[in-house]
Amino acid sequence: MQVHTSGRRQRGAMIITTALVLLFLLGFMGIALDFGHLFVVRTELQTAVDSCALAAARELDKQGTAITRAQSAGQTAGNANRVNMQSATWSGQGQLVLADITFRDASYAPTVDPAVATYAQCVHTQPNIVIWLMKSMGAFSGNAAAYPATGSVFASAVATRASAQTTCPIPVALKPKAGGVAPNYGLSVGDWVKLIQAQNASAGGEIGWANLDGSNSASETESELNNYCGTEVGDTLGTPGVQTSVVDVWNQRFGIYKNSGNPSVQRPDYTGYAYTAATWPAQSNAFGDFLAKRAAFASCVGTGKVKDCEDLTGLSLNSFQKLAASGNATGGHKQYGLDRRVVTVPVIDGGGRVIDYACMLMLQPLTIPMSDTWLEFRGNAGAAGSPCTTSGLAGGTAGPLVPVLVR
Repeated sequence: MQVHTSGRRQRGAMIITTALVLLFLLGFMGIALDFGHLFVVRTELQTAVDSCALAAARELDKQGTAITRAQSAGQTAGNANRVNMQSATWSGQGQLVLADITFRDASYAPTVDPAVATYAQCVHTQPNIVIWLMKSMGAFSGNAAAYPATGSVFASAVATRASAQTTCPIPVALKPKAGGVAPNYGLSVGDWVKLIQAQNASAGGEIGWANLDGSNSASETESELNNYCGTEVGDTLGTPGVQTSVVDVWNQRFGIYKNSGNPSVQRPDYTGYAYTAATWPAQSNAFGDFLAKRAAFASCVGTGKVKDCEDLTGLSLNSFQKLAASGNATGGHKQYGLDRRVVTVPVIDGGGRVIDYACMLMLQPLTIPMSDTWLEFRGNAGAAGSPCTTSGLAGGTAGPLVPVLVR
């Protein structure tokens, strides 16, 4: 007697098995897709808080406004990134706020004191990230708690400032005063130091032109004053005969241009106000007033005419035809200004080798015919409270402080 198995019953069993396998595969697909989605959002958020911490740490110069500037810089830099699949608005779920940016002192204790703030920390939780497939599993199984429709990711970053291994100084060099040693090499913060027009720095703490690439080319000096990075401790600098065209590039930082000058390209500082014996009789410690002039976006004088700048400074600038606009809402220093006059200067030994870096304030324009000019010493570029612009790659033992991630 033969027993016949129904093909229809076999087909029904296969449909059930296939459905169960598909459900199983759907679960794996959901895990891969949704956790991959969360991983991408987490990576984007980490980039945002890294940017926030680095920008905030850059401002921790121990000055009274450091915390305010750091929070503003951190929030701006962090929110410039795109999060949640490159959403410019972070999918409307909230971006970094000031409360996400906190500070710690050297012992890593929380602080709101700008005088001791050493570390900047940015933390953020991004909520309500849509879980694409796993929520379908929740609907199918009826267990929404196990398969939520949304998730969240968290990211944190901490940054501080450390000495750079490479720097972006101007092409001049400072020789220590006789017997002067680190960190200030015989100078006091606030001292005015003469930039002489001879080929190299003389003894006695004066500054002279020095090519950063080690050459003796006068045209190289002009190029390096415009933009040069890569100087390291131990480099030997050159001693050029400076040509008058270096005046053009130097004076652009004060907002003074020839007819072909363009402040949107050759950027000035936030202020072009000049300090000389006539405008600052004390001939020392002009930095505080410089900060006030910078906050007001002050030009050399209010009207923006070269003749008025001459009257103010007593300098002969008769070859120049244009001065960047004064500090009103559309003025050149406010519209185009950057940090251009607080500069890094290499400190050299008797053999012209870089041994350290000083922070200096460019006080006044150069004249034609060229004469000596002055800078103000603002301390060692690697000091905790140095106002020097951060530049170069981190990882050195001397030089301006640059922001680095520590966790």
